[in-house]
Amino acid sequence: MTVTETHAETGFATRAIHAGQEFDPTTGAVVPPIYQSSTFVQDGVGGLRGGYEYGRSGNPTRTSLEIVLAALEGGDKALVFASGLAAEDALLRSALRPGDHVVLGNDVYGGTHRLIDRIYGEWGIRHTAVDLTDLDAVRNALAADRTPLLWIETPSNPLMKISDIAALAELGHAVGAQVVVDNTFASPALQQPLALGADIVVHSTTKYLGGHSDVIGGAVILRDGELTERLAFQQFAAGAIAAPMEAWLTVRGIKTLDVRMQRHSENAQAIAERMSEHPSIEHVYYPGLPSHPGHELAARQMTRFGGMLSVAVRGGADAARRLAESTRVFQLAESLGGVESLIGYPSEMTHASVRGTALEVPENIVRLSVGIESVDDLVADVEQALDRLG
Repeated sequence: MTVTETHAETGFATRAIHAGQEFDPTTGAVVPPIYQSSTFVQDGVGGLRGGYEYGRSGNPTRTSLEIVLAALEGGDKALVFASGLAAEDALLRSALRPGDHVVLGNDVYGGTHRLIDRIYGEWGIRHTAVDLTDLDAVRNALAADRTPLLWIETPSNPLMKISDIAALAELGHAVGAQVVVDNTFASPALQQPLALGADIVVHSTTKYLGGHSDVIGGAVILRDGELTERLAFQQFAAGAIAAPMEAWLTVRGIKTLDVRMQRHSENAQAIAERMSEHPSIEHVYYPGLPSHPGHELAARQMTRFGGMLSVAVRGGADAARRLAESTRVFQLAESLGGVESLIGYPSEMTHASVRGTALEVPENIVRLSVGIESVDDLVADVEQALDRLG
């Protein structure tokens, strides 16, 4: 019986708390222990207890995280890694060969583009960045020969574009491509890409899944098959694994994912509505606003609109930098998805690596990761920072 079948009858929040989290049979401890061990005693040569022999090939704490992730995303198998980019790297090495072509969105996370362009480009991997909301453009890009991967990020980072996963999956499958969705911004609490037709889901578990800005990690979730076997081999042979403590912290964070995402979404909606009314803001990028071009699509394929938003600031780069540097509750820092609110200037922070490319982020964009603090405090903080712009 697969992970998905085992937990199919329970609700999301129940799966988040219980999948892979059986109490310790020896002591009855409700929270499974951290197996902080590099190796495991064998009952004779090859007599493995539970299949564990060496920490790189497997660890019970890592297994518990992989079980819950597969259950939450509706996949057959999850594999976790030392970072989101390590997860993407293992997937790309498993799915691509020199000469292959990848189609991806034209505002994906800068690190994803850097990996595909600057690392895999030197090994003969070609890519085309297109606006994934333009299905004709995607269809034309996929027409190139040997296109085994269509890479989707929705909502996208940082311009919050909403891509139609089901429609894009149909286009990808028509040319034999496997469809990957980076579900980091939405999390499985808000969006289920596999149920919408995608083949593979990737995460930076550092973000909403961990949820407390205290862990780095990544994951790939997919169906059983040849690619799953190749990916598992990459995890073992290349060794960019999630360590036991990081896996345990991520599992702990996932237990509150459902309630956190509700609060993140409510707070972000309030911030987006307030900022859209301010004269210093040219545009707010948040799918929860009816003015967002992807609002109706997001309402169909997401359960809530998430905790991320970006704004275009009137006055250009100088005004945008001043806004990012003027908040008090929102802290100026990279990353996102933690319980605390963060603010950043993508052009020189998270997306500095794509300056001068088709993915360059406008210099007047500020990105906000809205936390779960009291919404009145967050709104007041944004207002005082905006008022400083004059």
